Amino acid sequence: MTDPQDRAQVLDLLARFAHGIDGRDWALYRSVFADDVDVDYPSYRPGSVGRTTADAWVERGRRLFPGLDATQHLLANAWLQRDAGEVVVRTSMRADHFLDGARYTLGGSYEHRVRRGDDGERVIAGVTLTVTWREGDEGMLAVAAARVASA
Repeated sequence: MTDPQDRAQVLDLLARFAHGIDGRDWALYRSVFADDVDVDYPSYRPGSVGRTTADAWVERGRRLFPGLDATQHLLANAWLQRDAGEVVVRTSMRADHFLDGARYTLGGSYEHRVRRGDDGERVIAGVTLTVTWREGDEGMLAVAAARVASA
């Protein structure tokens, strides 16, 4: 990918992806996705693979993240490649989740498939998360989801 403007647009899209989750800004988070999105997360949660609507994917986040005290999703080392009309972006990632003074961290990589939406704006059509390491108590995520469900 050689066009600096294209690169800037794609990197901005990924920043909105992370800021949407961490800021619990669900409209912002929804805005980064195509209406249907291919999700491939089995290294994080077995069976979490397939096509879903963006609205359903965002709703899934709404049932977890507000139950945490804070999160920080960092994406670095973006490598952009063109592939059949899309841009494939590979990034290193680290996701910290905080609850009651404890931290649960995931590390690994993301691969986002980015294309132009019907309105010409860039959107994420597919996302793969590959978790290569974990640290802390994963059980805090169930506690966070229960907090959201009981609120």
